[in-house]
Amino acid sequence: MTEDVDAAVVSALYRRRLRLWRGASVAAFSVALLVAGVSVHRHASPLGPHLARLKVHGTIGSDVSLMTRALKTAEKDSSIKGLLLDIDSPGGAVTGGEALHDAVERFAKMKPVVVTMGGMGASAGYMIAVPAKRIFAQRGTLTGSIGVLMQSPDVSSLLDKVGVSVDELVSGPLKGQPSMVKPLSPEGRTMLQGVVNNLFEQFVTMVATGRHMPEEKVKALADGRPYTGQQALALGLIDSLGDEDDAKASLAKLCALPEDAKIETIGEKSKQFSLRHRLLGMIGGSFATLFGFGAEELLQNETLGIDGPVAIWKP
Repeated sequence: MTEDVDAAVVSALYRRRLRLWRGASVAAFSVALLVAGVSVHRHASPLGPHLARLKVHGTIGSDVSLMTRALKTAEKDSSIKGLLLDIDSPGGAVTGGEALHDAVERFAKMKPVVVTMGGMGASAGYMIAVPAKRIFAQRGTLTGSIGVLMQSPDVSSLLDKVGVSVDELVSGPLKGQPSMVKPLSPEGRTMLQGVVNNLFEQFVTMVATGRHMPEEKVKALADGRPYTGQQALALGLIDSLGDEDDAKASLAKLCALPEDAKIETIGEKSKQFSLRHRLLGMIGGSFATLFGFGAEELLQNETLGIDGPVAIWKP
């Protein structure tokens, strides 16, 4: 009799555990379905088939990862059928321009890209435009300015006047070139000119490839000068004169979408105004302007200022 009671207790215990496991499994499965549903909802666009717009306004900084990530995401989004690249920039860091150029080029291999230029699309601003299917500019847009520059201030004569000397220890004769505290040596000048020349050749290749032009023709146009939109059209540097509406209509047609297709702006920064931005705002009007960049331009960059060689047009 006792054995029968014990067996009944054990059986009841097993049944209870089985119910608990079944309940837990059902709950886990329900949670998984809920999470999957939320994930699908987050990634499904309520716009349906539409266009993306990426704005590149102001000086291009060295770190453009926010925009390149946005392009990569848009490239994978099946509801985004094409990209309107909105450029109003004098250029900026060569590294930032190259990174954006490559990201636009990758996107353009998958989906159509059309560029609209505002007041300027020069130097690195033009570099990022060349992979596009069509480039629109207005008659007065300043574009082109194909070239690279590298500059470093030399305050050695000022230090001599105030009686300040700086000892500089370097591992090799070219390691300290350029330096703010001593003049550029002939060897240093030759070395840095070689760097600039190589970056220039890369820029020329990008333009020749994107615009389907012989490199010799690009080099003939690439003495650093800017061109108006009207001049650029005659030279083959752009495809059409027109504004953003014209560029969007062209893109919609390439994507087989109606002219009034919805457009989603991607790659925008947070509007939070941090302490760093406030400090930049205070110093930008004086210090930054000495180097040709205003506070507003610095605030638009991913990083403080611009590192390394630049492809920029400055009046």
